[in-house]
Amino acid sequence: MKREIKATSDGSKTLYISELNENYHSHNGALTEAKYVFIDNGLKLVYNYEINILELGFGTGLNVLVTIDEFLKTDKNHIIHYFTVEKYPVTGDEIINLNYESFFDNLQVKESYAKIHESEWNKSIEIVPNFFLTKFNCDFFEIEKLDLPKIDLVYFDCFGARVQPDLWEKPLFEQVTSKMKVGSLLTTYSSKGSVRRILQDLNFKVEKKAGPPGKREMINAILKEENLND
Repeated sequence: MKREIKATSDGSKTLYISELNENYHSHNGALTEAKYVFIDNGLKLVYNYEINILELGFGTGLNVLVTIDEFLKTDKNHIIHYFTVEKYPVTGDEIINLNYESFFDNLQVKESYAKIHESEWNKSIEIVPNFFLTKFNCDFFEIEKLDLPKIDLVYFDCFGARVQPDLWEKPLFEQVTSKMKVGSLLTTYSSKGSVRRILQDLNFKVEKKAGPPGKREMINAILKEENLND
């Protein structure tokens, strides 16, 4: 499908698919949403020395970039293994025109933007010291076949249920849950009641949180031990 580049309210850009009438990010601010949902309500809440992150899906690479930016701000010698899935990669021209590196002051982050897109698929690549990226060029419903370590943090950033409802139903969440360790966190911009109920059925403790600009609520969900009551 044809993709267009559009500006969002915070000055950062996103991709827009006219056939679906769907943006890759919120028109209220692509960068603002990524930082709020996946950093402030995701990475900052996970305190392990070595963190395994699973993202659905890679898209423009913005979530990887804000994660690297936050990772480089820490004083601790953490290690991050970042796994991301994408069936339809963006093009070189789209990467250039999105120009995400211009929104970051850290030279390592700026240089990372091209590197995360140029890195080989299906192979772990060290983007900056102790930050390893593995991109899988496959469908989300092939996650169960991927050889992954147990995941500490999930960035659930699929297209909205209006255009891809199957991505917000139980079968995909079951696959994702099978890759997560007890106590791990799933964060998403969605706050759909059906999604909350699915996650509760899969033994998550679900919390509704204030959403990013333009959204009233979002979801954090922590995977509980089997048969453990709230």
